[in-house]
Amino acid sequence: MFGTHDLALFIVSGLLLNIAPGPDTFLILGRSTSQGWRAGVAAALGIGVGTFVHIFAAAFGLSAILATSAAAFTAVKLVGAAYLLYLGFVTLRVPKAAPVSSDAKPMSALPLRKIFVQGFLTNALNPKVALFFLAFVPQFIAQDAASKPLAFLFLGTVFNFNGMLWANFLALSGAVISTKIKANSTMTTWFNRAVGSIFIGMGIKLAFAKQH
Repeated sequence: MFGTHDLALFIVSGLLLNIAPGPDTFLILGRSTSQGWRAGVAAALGIGVGTFVHIFAAAFGLSAILATSAAAFTAVKLVGAAYLLYLGFVTLRVPKAAPVSSDAKPMSALPLRKIFVQGFLTNALNPKVALFFLAFVPQFIAQDAASKPLAFLFLGTVFNFNGMLWANFLALSGAVISTKIKANSTMTTWFNRAVGSIFIGMGIKLAFAKQH
């Protein structure tokens, strides 16, 4: 279909790769557990749009610049790492949760638009995602494909659609378990610290990531 082959293998492999935890996973879980499923879905949609940036860039050769230009790769990498560090420190600075009571006032929540942008930037500013698409998707494009960019876009869309299914499942699951987390102020505090530390660790890891 559209000059592709082994589509079933591609779908299964893509699902397994999407399930592997990364910055996107922890952003979705962090937002859904703190603000509910709508916030998690907003983060997931932002991630999906960010993924399409990489898909279109790779399909039309723009991502090849990141694979061949050390300066371009380093620039995008450092910006992405800085943003992950920013998210980590912001999460760590969330005030210690107070015990839940019937007359407690709800904490101010981030607008869904801002959460969407966070999801978009977390994904779009990660050059490793661009290199992943360059390395993974072409393996499933037929040599005699009438239009390799069209085949790439098709496979990328299938990958992203499956990724959105998993991301929205995470958002809903996070919202379900959030009731237990929010009922325990200590658990909430440590959860925020854990998520913040993970973002900082991933930011540091991305900052030192090599081009190949």
